[in-house]
Formats: sequence, structure tokens, C-alpha cells
Amino acid sequence: MGYRELHASGELARRCRQLHDLLGECRLCPRRCQARRLEGERGACGAGREVEVASYGPHFGEEFPLVGAGGSGTVFFSWCSLRCVYCQNYSVSRGRERRAVATEQLAAIMLHLQQRGCANVNLVTPTHYVPHIVEALGQACRQGLSLPLVYNSSGYEEEETLRLLDGVVDIYLPDLKYSDARVGLKYSGVADYPQAARAALKEMYRQVGDLALDANGLAVRGVLIRHLVLPGGLAGTGEAMEFIARELSPTACINLMDQYYPAYHARRYPELSRRISGEEFAAARECALRASPRFRLL
Repeated sequence: MGYRELHASGELARRCRQLHDLLGECRLCPRRCQARRLEGERGACGAGREVEVASYGPHFGEEFPLVGAGGSGTVFFSWCSLRCVYCQNYSVSRGRERRAVATEQLAAIMLHLQQRGCANVNLVTPTHYVPHIVEALGQACRQGLSLPLVYNSSGYEEEETLRLLDGVVDIYLPDLKYSDARVGLKYSGVADYPQAARAALKEMYRQVGDLALDANGLAVRGVLIRHLVLPGGLAGTGEAMEFIARELSPTACINLMDQYYPAYHARRYPELSRRISGEEFAAARECALRASPRFRLL
């Protein structure tokens, strides 16, 4: 794995120091809220000085290239930089489920997942804890961690943070939620989602490229993009697919997801208070294949 080479050369430790510099007046994500998290202040996302984890273990509900026989070794981090009104994991994203862990404990969790036979270490909503994760990764490397590292995020990422993960992350698993900034502001509380996510996905692609599989069909490197189809075309699926085909790759691997349901506060918004129809999902698939017949759709 690339992170093992970075660790052996001392580069991983240098990256860790640079990431901790971003944490002082926090600018790890595009919100750049400048919270003094090392002094105990909590950021706009809700995260503070320590890593807070909701749960961890083998997960068999992820995309099949990530699962394998032993499952994807997921670590669900508490809090999130977005405020999605329809969040299906709001108890985690809003910090209702959380337990503080030291970096030594986080390293032990990674090693435990490897010992359980998981296919990878899957970091779910990791953005606000990247400095801690890289520190824990170095500790786990010294004890034999060798699984691919999955960065599973909302897509709302800061380019500067991502650049410091070049060679560290093996597989990026980002959302591409919206094509219209006004929609992102209304439903996720950020005014620049499309701009930030598109720049982030370009950086992810620069680092690892299209999703690559081993002989057993397991992902070992690359980008797998998730796009949740919303009722009434609110996600801007056609424009999102055109962006992927034109500016990322015409052979991108995309999970076009039909599992939207009105969770959390969604029923306060009439346009979000229903599931999508079969016709809406079929139209979304047509948009994808029209943008590129060579897309690998999951």
C-alpha cells in the first residue's frame, strides 16, 4: 500500500504535522470555520479536539467491489460538515452516537478490522478527523496494517486537505450530491457544494484514477462515485453525469442510488416527502448512459 511506503520514508509523519497545522484554526473542509479545535472548541461540523466514533466493524452493505468475503471494515465517525435535511444516518452525523477514542485506539481498530478478515479499512465521514487518522495510520503501520484505505465522504472536501492525502488513500468513495448550489444550500446547509465537490473529485481522480479491481473483483485503487437520485430531479443528475464524463472519466464507476427515503427532517419539505418513482430512476440511468455509454454503473 502507498501509505506503508510513505510511513517507511518518514513522509507520512511530515504529512501528519501539516494536517495538524490545518486543525489549529480549522480549515480541513471547505467551511474553513477556523475553530480552535486543539484548544477544545468545536467546529461548524460539531467535531472537537478528539476523534469521536459511533461504531466500527465488518459491513456487508457497501458496494460489492468493497465487500468481499469478510466485509468492508467500516469506521463510522461522528459528526459531519453537511446538514442534510434528509440524512439517513442523522444519529451519527449529528453526534448523537459518539465515543471519544485516542489515536492509539483508532490504530487498534484498524488492526482489529484487518484481523477480522475485512477487505479494507473504510473511513466513513472522515474529513474532520484526517490529522488524527493519519497519525493513527502511522501507528498501525508499525504493527503490520496493510489493507487498502477507503475514504468514504460526502464529496464536500477541501483540496488542500486532499492533496496531503495523495499516496495515503487507495480508494476514494465520494458522493456527488447536487449540481445546483441553491439546492445544496437549501437541503445541506452549504452554499458552494457543486463547486467544492467538483474540485475535490478532480483531485481524487488525479491521485488514483478509475476504479481498479483485483482478480477476485475487489477494489484495490481508484474512485467510486455515489449519486443519490432525489425526487423531482433535485440532485441534477443529468448535469452531474455530464460533469463526470467530460471532466473526470468516460469510464468512471458510479453507484447510481435509488434508495432515497424521507428520513430526518425531510417531511418538512413537501418536495422531499416521498420516495423516487421507478420512472425517475430509469430516467436517471438514461442520463448516465447518455453522458457516457462506457460508464460502469453499479
